[in-house]
Amino acid sequence: MTMEHDDQTTTIPQGTVVLAATPIGNSSDASERLKALLERADIIAAEDTRRLFDLANRLGVHVNGHVVAYHDHNERDKSDGLLDQVESGATVLVVSDAGMPTINDPGLAIVRRAIERGLPVTCAPGPSAVLDALALSGLPTDRFCYEGFLPRKHAERMQHLRALQGERRTIVFYETPHRIADAMDDLLEGFGPDRPMALCRELTKEYEEVRRGSVAQIRDTVIADPPRGEMVLVVGGASDEEAQAAAPASLSVEDMAVLAIDRALEDGLRIKEAITQVVEEHPNPGGSLANRKQVYAAVLKLKG
Repeated sequence: MTMEHDDQTTTIPQGTVVLAATPIGNSSDASERLKALLERADIIAAEDTRRLFDLANRLGVHVNGHVVAYHDHNERDKSDGLLDQVESGATVLVVSDAGMPTINDPGLAIVRRAIERGLPVTCAPGPSAVLDALALSGLPTDRFCYEGFLPRKHAERMQHLRALQGERRTIVFYETPHRIADAMDDLLEGFGPDRPMALCRELTKEYEEVRRGSVAQIRDTVIADPPRGEMVLVVGGASDEEAQAAAPASLSVEDMAVLAIDRALEDGLRIKEAITQVVEEHPNPGGSLANRKQVYAAVLKLKG
């Protein structure tokens, strides 16, 4: 099935789930494909139906399909019913309030069930706050990890940040205005004052702002000029020295020998099998494994 839209031909795939990215702030970022899908999809599963109709109005598009609320609290229950429609030939469009469905938004449940049921899924790609902020940060983009929203509670947030102290890739977080001051205090405690970072807010909008500097400098700007709106934090990865300092201490050959002797006795294993298990369970910080012959020699020494 095809339709004409602004002198372009857009194919609407039938019997398919379509995940479509919606603008993250600037309505002009909506693709022609998104407009066509909003007009012609049989069913639109929207995170917030009011926001969907507001977007359609801004785009000058009339939604003709059946609209259903599809959000964090009901997506598992709703997925199979929607997929029954897909199986009957319907086009089911899944949209979140802003950006790409499944990325910190609903959508994953229907994708997983569609895969399990052998039904087709495709994407109409578009705006992404993660990639936008990463590109504008000026920090390395060749390797990065996306961590979503930081935990709400201080203790959990610190535990999470400590686990990332040795992460060498650029790290991307989401944060909210009412938690940003506490989050910056914890970033300072977790990563120290000197890591480079960027705080990005109001992305693609008229008052888009990107604050770049060290963790300490950005924290100072947050106190002096509290940012509004949902924001993306991009933090530089650990240096070689920071990664090594954060890496778990490697066990000595003698420690592994003691563990292997205990393992052999407890599990009724031959000592060489126990050594193999212990060595594989305790890699060195760089990922290499201890020499099993050296561990075996240490076992003999302990037993002698």
